[in-house]
Amino acid sequence: MEPGNDTQISGFLLLGLSEDPELQPLLFGLFLSMYLITVCGNLLIILAVSSDSHLHTPMYFFLANLSFADICFTSTTIPKTLWNIQTQCKVITYEGCITQIYFFLFFTGLDDFLLTVMAYDRFVAICHPLHYTVIMKPTYCRLLVLVSWMISALNSLLQGLMVLWLSFCREEQISHFFCEINQVVQLACSNTLLNDMMMYFATVLLAGGPLAGIIYSYSKIVSSILHISSAQGKYKAFSTCASHLSVVSLFYCTILVVYLSSAAPQSSHASAVASVMYTVVTPMLNPFIYSLRNRDIKRALKRIVGVPVT
Repeated sequence: MEPGNDTQISGFLLLGLSEDPELQPLLFGLFLSMYLITVCGNLLIILAVSSDSHLHTPMYFFLANLSFADICFTSTTIPKTLWNIQTQCKVITYEGCITQIYFFLFFTGLDDFLLTVMAYDRFVAICHPLHYTVIMKPTYCRLLVLVSWMISALNSLLQGLMVLWLSFCREEQISHFFCEINQVVQLACSNTLLNDMMMYFATVLLAGGPLAGIIYSYSKIVSSILHISSAQGKYKAFSTCASHLSVVSLFYCTILVVYLSSAAPQSSHASAVASVMYTVVTPMLNPFIYSLRNRDIKRALKRIVGVPVT
């Protein structure tokens, strides 16, 4: 295979969600509002966790990291989308596309691993409550987050480098609002067998593995909750993981919709529309899910904005 930097291509055309000029102002306003809500909401979560000593626990430590990852996740794609809509220029440079692929894969993987770590935290808290403080020490929590960052970085680096080695014969169109690795690889005019194998391997190992861990953790959690005698105890135990379970369901269900839509007719456009769910909508909803039913978060947010706490 010839290295990608030997190719004559200078960039790609991102076709976006619609080429209708009348829809562009609506799309711009929609993406801008969702992006601002996502950034502000997740920043408030980070600020609440860092400023309130009552929230300096493993669960909220992982939540703050998830909020940071969600801000970076949306910032990888949405600002460029807004720029393209505003300037009516759909071009993204070759270097910009590779960079976008790297960071998109990185923060997608980081989100996945952090959700798995949070499921493990709830598993220890509910199934082994007497050993929770011994197991979930601050150093161990930081190690779990560090390993999540390292694995995500390694995966995105390997897949990004493999895309660099592909050759592209001419300027190509991507039926998406960002450089999605599957579509970029399909546009290559060189052999993509290794890339396809790597993507398949990464999907099975780095997506299926964490999902299996989450399912195992919650199967044990449900089993432990069912053995609690009092109804109040069951409700209290379930309420501690209800928000996380909602976020996990939203994350994986939206990704499943993307993969199902890619198999349908006009798959490129359908996949682009479905991708909005997990690239924009899910990170935007996470702060609401974690704050609306969480008294500790709501109390910390009230302190930040100066509202008296009762």
